[in-house]
Amino acid sequence: MTLALHSMAHNTIKGDYEALGDRLNLFPQGAPPSALLYSILKILFSEKEAGLVSLLPLRPFDAARAAGAWRTSAAEAKKTLDELAGRALLIDWEYEGNTIYGLPPPMAGFFEFSMMRLRGDLDQKALAELYYQYLNVEEDFIKALFTHGETQLGRVYVQESVLSGDNALHVLDYERASEVIKSASHIGVGLCYCRHKMGHLGKACGAPLEICLTFNGAAESLVRHGFARSISAA
Repeated sequence: MTLALHSMAHNTIKGDYEALGDRLNLFPQGAPPSALLYSILKILFSEKEAGLVSLLPLRPFDAARAAGAWRTSAAEAKKTLDELAGRALLIDWEYEGNTIYGLPPPMAGFFEFSMMRLRGDLDQKALAELYYQYLNVEEDFIKALFTHGETQLGRVYVQESVLSGDNALHVLDYERASEVIKSASHIGVGLCYCRHKMGHLGKACGAPLEICLTFNGAAESLVRHGFARSISAA
């Protein structure tokens, strides 16, 4: 059985891009459905890929698990998964001799990854214009990202250099940016998604572009596929 047979009952009721949107909204940080969202997804995913990704598990999985969801062979599933990871739509890593995959959320995730390097396999100018409308002009996405649910997108780190010795004793390691960097298994740096996006809109600033840091497994995957450059903490 081949991947061509992936269309199942839930995708006969709604289109593959709408099904992918539903899958993305299973994350704590999702993406409010709109015509703009589906236009973004159409640049990043083929229709067939959108249908396949909509069926992927929430937790990390291997090719055999994807093959079961797609009703195909593990070898065929791995070929598709590796292609998606090669475009930073999935992240992949090795665990006990097996390749494990995960679908990152839109933000912070594959929306940003798509602009972390210059590339000719998709229209980054068109993508930047859509991102600007979806993230900067419309309010639904930003409100959902930062105010909805119990899990928030980010947290503020203490500026360690301004702390007195006594106060520094009360800051736990996981709240220290220096500890995050020091303990990271991998560190990658790529183009700043925001500045790259604004450059396509003629609104570039004078700040450096190569400043977007990723850490640990995500960094390892992005570096391997050429979306980031490996750096050390030193």
